[in-house]
Amino acid sequence: MTVHNLYIFDRNGSCLYYNEWNRKKQAGISKEEEFKLMYGMLFSIRSFVSKMSPLDMYPSEQLCTCLSVCLSLCLSVVLSCLSVLRKEGFLSFQTSKYRLHYYETPSGLRFVLNTDLSVSNARETLQHIYNNATQTSFNVACLSLSCLSVSQLYVEYIVKNPACVLGQSLDSDLFSSRLDAFIRALPFYSPRAA
Repeated sequence: MTVHNLYIFDRNGSCLYYNEWNRKKQAGISKEEEFKLMYGMLFSIRSFVSKMSPLDMYPSEQLCTCLSVCLSLCLSVVLSCLSVLRKEGFLSFQTSKYRLHYYETPSGLRFVLNTDLSVSNARETLQHIYNNATQTSFNVACLSLSCLSVSQLYVEYIVKNPACVLGQSLDSDLFSSRLDAFIRALPFYSPRAA
């Protein structure tokens, strides 16, 4: 079991953060081209899933606009309401060599984690990387990190950091080191790729 890499994209498709742990093969193109290809694929798959679904997958644009305005006013209440309103569509896909796990936040951030095939669901892990202050069922890395840093990596070290400008590349050494420690503490992380 292993983790290959992690991408964090903003709602406009800019790659804000990228890190790799056990990636054996490089894409053979520049990182910028790889980021564009990854985001384009995610956009297409998400669109395909929502169009082909027999159920309404995502809230209307008007609802999203209203909720994003409310987000700045009352984050915890809006997040609770949105989790009820939002019906998830695209969660992951699998090839013969790896599994891509996808999580999109209400604000449009997209987290992508590539793992080997033995990891069946990393959704909770991606939610914890973003922010999971309301749930306490996942405490894998509490032994090596404080529980606060596990449950609020992105929000605690990026959103609350005045030196980090939202929408720009995540250049926080503290975020990177805490994220690296969190990933390495996961039960499905192995320092050697299979």
